[in-house]
Amino acid sequence: MLNLICLVMQRYYLASSKELMRINGTTKSALANHLGESIAGAITIRAFQEEDRFFEKNLELVDKNAGPYFYNFAATEWLIQRLETMSAAVLSFSALIMALLPQGTFNPGFVGMALSYGLSLNISFVFSIQNQCQLASQIISVERVHQYMDIPSEAAEIIEENRPAPDWPQVGRVDLKDLKIRYRQDAPLVLHGITCSFHGGDKIGIVGRTGSGKTTLIGALFRLVEPTGGKIIIDSIDITTIGLHDLRSRLGIIPQDPTLFQGTIRYNLDPLGQFSDQQIWEVLGKCQLLEAVQEKEQGLDSLVVEDGSNWSMGQRQLFCLGRALLRRCRILVLDEATASIDNATDAILQKTIRTEFRDCTVITVAHRIPTVMDCDMVLAMSDGKVVEYDKPTKLVETEGSLFRDLVKEYWSYTSN
Repeated sequence: MLNLICLVMQRYYLASSKELMRINGTTKSALANHLGESIAGAITIRAFQEEDRFFEKNLELVDKNAGPYFYNFAATEWLIQRLETMSAAVLSFSALIMALLPQGTFNPGFVGMALSYGLSLNISFVFSIQNQCQLASQIISVERVHQYMDIPSEAAEIIEENRPAPDWPQVGRVDLKDLKIRYRQDAPLVLHGITCSFHGGDKIGIVGRTGSGKTTLIGALFRLVEPTGGKIIIDSIDITTIGLHDLRSRLGIIPQDPTLFQGTIRYNLDPLGQFSDQQIWEVLGKCQLLEAVQEKEQGLDSLVVEDGSNWSMGQRQLFCLGRALLRRCRILVLDEATASIDNATDAILQKTIRTEFRDCTVITVAHRIPTVMDCDMVLAMSDGKVVEYDKPTKLVETEGSLFRDLVKEYWSYTSN
């Protein structure tokens, strides 16, 4: 009977405790994420004097996380109190029965020993039930890990029976055929049937307002997200039919947020050790980084800390340009590469790309409109659709053109 009552109480407690642990884990993730972002952006937060707002937001997230934790603690105390009360009641009832029995039924020493062991077993019993419930609650952490284990992995790095030629792509032509992208099966389409062609050696500018699908299109080119429908064909090869390594190793990219790894300058420019020091020095000269590196005592072996924080934002972007120059990819993607750098570095970047990649296909996702004014073609996007695709001079002259409106907005904002 006692075991049945304990089982009912345990199930009643676990029904609430497990959900509270799930909520606790969810709110703790938001708290940790906000804390990490605040630490990473501390300089920007101080520059805009937003410390109070971030501090208040942190306290709000702490309160949200503390609520489920407190309720879970209270539920545990609720269980312990009832278990101890029930055990004490059973022990008291047993002691009363032994006291009411005729004298001489039990030896006094036996009665004392029974009561002493009963008190000890009471503590052990409560402790055992409590540990079982805690284990059942903490197993929620394993449940969260299991959810990540079930996330589908990316496609194969290499498909042996379908590998492209060593010199692929030779021309650099990119064909988008009715490309449709969604991030989840139950999510709406982000790209709605995009169809266009980037000819080999052309300089393509992609423009559009925030949320138009520019970055998603670039992600699809690198297969960071798989197409829901349609195809991306590079030099007559459907990119979904080859391995990810074969695809991504043949494309170059200069991202908006330049990434440097902890190590040396040589390692950051040539992590696989495929190029000689002379080639690396030549690339540094083309990137206008030669003097900055020569000033370092250790030259190419100079230290780069994590995230490259001992180098300026512009220098980090130029290091990314150096990587692309070393690899000499036939297709180069600039994902708003000039959005967070000064005009002088932007000029160096654009000049180097025009000179060193003049025969390559360069796809530029533009933040600054002047960046794409000298492109061969401009692709204007809105709400995941192609609005217009033509030469920039023609689009500027076309009344009602989206690109023309963006140019006007940019110069109006700049002049103000």
